[in-house]
Order: sequence, then C-alpha cells, then structure tokens
Amino acid sequence: MEGTWSFGLAVLIVALAGLAAVMSNRLSERSRIPAPAFFLVAAAVSVDLFPGLRKLSTATVQDVVTAALVVLLFQGGMEIGWRRFRPEARAILSIGVLGTFATAGLLAAAAHFLLGLDWRPALLLGTALAPTDPAVVFSVLGRRKITGRAGVLLPGESGANDPVGIALMAGLLGTSAGSPLGTAGHTALIFVQEMAIGTVMGVAGGWALKLFIQKVPLPAEGLYPLRTLAGAFAVYGLTTVAHGSGFLAVFVAGVLLGDVRAPYKREIERFHSALGSLGEIVAFAVLGLTVPLWTFTAEGAWTDGLLLAVLLALVVRPVVMVLLLWRMSLSAGERVFLAFTGLKGAVPVLLGSYIVSSGVPDADRLYDVVFVVVVFSVIVQGSLVPTVARLCRVPMRAVELEPWALGVRLRDRPEGVARHVVEDGSAADGSSVDGLDIDEDTWISVVVREGNLVPVHGSTRLRAGDEVLLLTGDDEDKCARLFTNPGT
Repeated sequence: MEGTWSFGLAVLIVALAGLAAVMSNRLSERSRIPAPAFFLVAAAVSVDLFPGLRKLSTATVQDVVTAALVVLLFQGGMEIGWRRFRPEARAILSIGVLGTFATAGLLAAAAHFLLGLDWRPALLLGTALAPTDPAVVFSVLGRRKITGRAGVLLPGESGANDPVGIALMAGLLGTSAGSPLGTAGHTALIFVQEMAIGTVMGVAGGWALKLFIQKVPLPAEGLYPLRTLAGAFAVYGLTTVAHGSGFLAVFVAGVLLGDVRAPYKREIERFHSALGSLGEIVAFAVLGLTVPLWTFTAEGAWTDGLLLAVLLALVVRPVVMVLLLWRMSLSAGERVFLAFTGLKGAVPVLLGSYIVSSGVPDADRLYDVVFVVVVFSVIVQGSLVPTVARLCRVPMRAVELEPWALGVRLRDRPEGVARHVVEDGSAADGSSVDGLDIDEDTWISVVVREGNLVPVHGSTRLRAGDEVLLLTGDDEDKCARLFTNPGT
C-alpha cells in the first residue's frame, strides 16, 4: 500500500503542476510575460529546491522533448495549411533556411571574438540559438491573431528553421575536429541528406495520411484524432530510420493535411491544438529541470548569455531579416515586427542538451549560455511583443472564445460545402452578399460575426473576421479567393 500512496502523491503533484501551468496563461495575459517563461523558470528553480529532480537523465529529457516537438510541428503545419503556405513558400524557405545559416554564422563569430570560444564550440552555440519559436509570440498576443503575410511567415519560419537547426547540429556533432574544409563538407553532406529525405518522406507521408483519413472509415469518432496522431509519429519514425529529418517530415505532412477535407476534421484540429498546448508545457517544464540555477554565477553564464542575447535581439536578427526581407512586399511595420520577434523557445535548449550529451569540451558552459539567452528572449523580448505589434501597426484580428457550437452531422461527405473567414482587404470585405462575384448556384447559408449568427440577405454586408458557410456549384478555389486578401 505504501507504493500506491507514493504513486498517488506523485500523480497529485503532477496534476497540480499541470493545473498551475494551464492557469499561467491567465497570468501571462495580464503580465504580458509569455506563459512558457513560467514553466521554464519554475522548473529550473524547482531543481535547486528539490535536488532529487536532477535524477532525470539527459537522454530521457531529449526523448520527451522530441515527442513534444513532433506534436507541435505537426499541429503548426496543419494550422498553416497548403493554401496559405504555397504563395509564401519561397519567403518561408528563404528566412527559414538561409536565415538559420546566417544567424548561426553571425552568432558563432560573436561567440568566438567576444567570449573567446574556439570556432567549433562557437559554431555549435550559434547553431543552437538560431531556431525560433512563434508559440512564445502567440502566447502573449492572447486573443489577437496576426493576419496578412506576417501571420504566415512567422509560424512558417519556425516550422522550417527548427528542422534546419536540428539537422545542422547533427551534422556538426557528427564531425570530429579536423580540417575546416573537411568538417564543412561532411556537415553539408549530412545536412543535405536529412533535408532531402525529410522533404520526400513528408510529402509521401502527407499524401498517404490524406488517403488514409479520407478513404478508411473508423467505428468511433474518438479514434479519428488518434489515427492522425499515430500517423504523424509514424512519419517521424520512418523518416528518422531512413536517416532523414523527421521534424521536417512531420511539418511538411501537417502542411499538406491542413486544408484537406476529411471526416471529423474540426475534431481532429481541436485535438491537435490541445495536444500542442500540452506539448509546449511539457517541453519547457522538462527542459527547465536540466538547469540548476546555482551553477550560473560560478561559470559566468549570466554575463555571457546576456551579452549574446542582447546582440542577437538588437543586431544579428535585425541584420539577417533586413537582408532577407528587403525585396518582399511587406509594410515597414511588418518588417520591424518580424525582425524583432525571432524569439527563442524549446528547440535551442534541446540543441544545447545535444551538445552536452555529445561530450563537447566546455559543454556545460555552452548549455547554460543557451538557457540564459532563451530566458532573456522569452521574458524580456516576449513581454514587449504586444507593444511592438501595436507600434508597428501589424494587422491583427480579435479571436473571441466561442464555447458553444451548433452543427449537423452527415453520413456522407458534403460536396460543394466550404467554410471561409473574410480577410481584411479581400473582395468580400465590405461587400454585400448580392455584390459578390459568385454564380447563381452558390448560396451563403450562415454568417457568424463576433460569435453571433447574422441573418443572411442579399443586402447583408460582410466584414473582416466574419465566418461564412456556403454551398457552391462554382469553382471552390474561385470562391476561396473572394475571401482572401490578394496580398497574402
């Protein structure tokens, strides 16, 4: 019975920690400090207060965070969807791939000349700090959602640069200290291999999952989200076994599934959204357990980390983004906002743990520096995101909670039924229903505005943010373009 009591106590502690993590989002809304900061710092403080928590091995932490990242990247890809990703693919790949290399290189140079690190550990540190995390940005924006191109580029960049950063780190750790040319060649070979295999497997996996969820019925509603989740992990596992980037594969698969019409699609999306929130909590909390704060003063991690964090926020990130965004059709405010919001999250800390487990000299110092940079980015930069967004006049729309739903269930797939959100600046924005360029067989049946149903007449004027349900015999892509801002 003693074992049962101990297990019950452990369950109670974990449950209370989970409730505290969920409620921290309310505190985040008031304080403007991103919720992940509370998980990360609270876990790090707990390690000092309860030394028994240090028993968690680095390998276990990496496995847990890897599973959480699979969920987060797949859910992030689904949220973007192929329709939004396709017109921005070139820009996303530019800032996600070239931006990662440029950021890693500039940070490596700073670490070498300012911190006195040799080039190899400096490159490892720069690579660890290159990936970004849009979840931190969205957690402080609360119920405001970024629209326009910035709303696609920000999550798209992270979905691309997380796998790129992880693959680049794998290449660097897979080389021994030798000639710079040989090291660069081996790293490039591993990187290209992981990216190529990851892309191919992601496309194949997304296509296979699409057919699977559309063509194979299941006996119960609750099994549909579980099937999609298992499919995402299968894509990751197969790609990893094939020596490709499993993270890139699940992101690509998620993008391809984002706009797919399938049974219980809304339920699948809600399930993965909730699971993504849980994954974020788990990733930051577990990573926080790996850093005892008492070691920072002795190793000088605070000063080194703060120096790199300020340099990254005020020099490196803005320079890289200015060079990569200058030819893109973005407003000046959107450029400044994107340059500022390259916030760091769980992936840099995970990459830092790879450095530790690989046995690199002075690895503990590098890991502590990564942790300090992430904490600075999340707390200081993150708390300033709403202010910067307001000053830059970044286009946003309010997203109110809608706890009540009204709907119907159909046995067969409804042909010609589509749901769209009226985007600011689209042809439908400000247009009456009669004024839309649609054929006589298209019928707008439901309009939801700010959580309320709007009676639909020919004279009803649509507004940005309206949710529209329509039945159409017209080209569905043509109808979709009516509700989409042509500049996005």
